[in-house]
Amino acid sequence: MKELLSKVGRTSKWASLGAIKGAGDTAESIVTATRDVLLTALDGFTQVVVATEKAAGQIIAGAVEAAAEAGEDIGIAVKSAVKGVIKGASEVGADVGKTAVAVVEGTAKATGNIGADTAKAIEIASTSAIEAAEEISSSAADAVRNVLKSAVKGKEKQS
Repeated sequence: MKELLSKVGRTSKWASLGAIKGAGDTAESIVTATRDVLLTALDGFTQVVVATEKAAGQIIAGAVEAAAEAGEDIGIAVKSAVKGVIKGASEVGADVGKTAVAVVEGTAKATGNIGADTAKAIEIASTSAIEAAEEISSSAADAVRNVLKSAVKGKEKQS
């Protein structure tokens, strides 16, 4: 497998592999691992919002590659990693809507790189981002829904 991950992505991959191999509850372990990777990656950044968006896609890519390498369900890895990143973004005060767009785009790229079903992964990522936002607040969920709808409409206009 061609190495396309940044340092943050590789860290996410290692953390996710550890979570997959060492836990009974793979999904919850990936949520925690990806959240922790995001929070660690942001430590010391003054521009947390920008850093969150940049790291989000790489964190998802690491989790997807880890699941593929371990022979685990890509959908579970996507769902769990997205939830971890959205929760982490909320904890540091980043825009969960913009982070949601970044994780969906990261999911599309990562699943495309490993030859997985990209459309299904995008659907899982979008749904998971909304679910994670709902756990934060109804206004966060509304923001994520709205920005994802806008992003999709924007992509359709570009096509």
